[in-house]
Amino acid sequence: MSGVAEQSGRSLVFFDLETTGLGQSCDIIQLAAVSGGHSLNLYVIPRSRMQQGAAKVTGFRVRRQRLYLHRQLVLTNSLREVLVSFIAFLQMLRRPLLIGHNIRRFDCRLLYRALDELDLRAEFESSISGCVDTLPLAREMLKDRCLQSFRQENLVKELLDVNYKAHDALEDVRALQALYTVLQPTQELVWRHMFTPDTMKNKPAAAVAKANLPSMTSGHHPLLGHFPQTIKVTEDKAEDNN
Repeated sequence: MSGVAEQSGRSLVFFDLETTGLGQSCDIIQLAAVSGGHSLNLYVIPRSRMQQGAAKVTGFRVRRQRLYLHRQLVLTNSLREVLVSFIAFLQMLRRPLLIGHNIRRFDCRLLYRALDELDLRAEFESSISGCVDTLPLAREMLKDRCLQSFRQENLVKELLDVNYKAHDALEDVRALQALYTVLQPTQELVWRHMFTPDTMKNKPAAAVAKANLPSMTSGHHPLLGHFPQTIKVTEDKAEDNN
């Protein structure tokens, strides 16, 4: 598929969640993913209340079972529809690596909790080759830069000299994709920081062998035909570095 981010022939998908708070019991509000010029951006009405701090940072509010972003009403889908659409997006890219910032401790744990709730974990796991957290990756690559913070917006400012609208999942993943392109980690470094659900709670193994990586398989995923109205995949006309 043209316009897809790749590394050594393997597709890359950058993803992010916005949530009702920072705890492990909070709910997903927004899920966004991008690969090259292809993007997915979906919203969910959360079951739990928005924490005041999260609402202030993200701009999300829930009023009478409607979701507002900076006082603008946004269209929402059920959590199942959002997750099925995400799985379909991943499958169209043929088992990519899933990349995000600080996802090992936060985003992936919330994502897998939701997948387990809806009995979608097996479908999801068959759609990716593994996950990579750019937070420890950047710490290793930039250890000699004496940076005060490895928060994504700080890294983007430091390396790309760009300020962007952080805490909007779609803007975050676009910025992360640009950041990853500048970092240009080696394949060996990526393997070293790769994790799976089974290893998510452990420290990254230093010796991740090629033989242990799932093979890239093609084929039609059974979920691709489900919830077509929720699959909002866009192909950007121009490159956006914000």
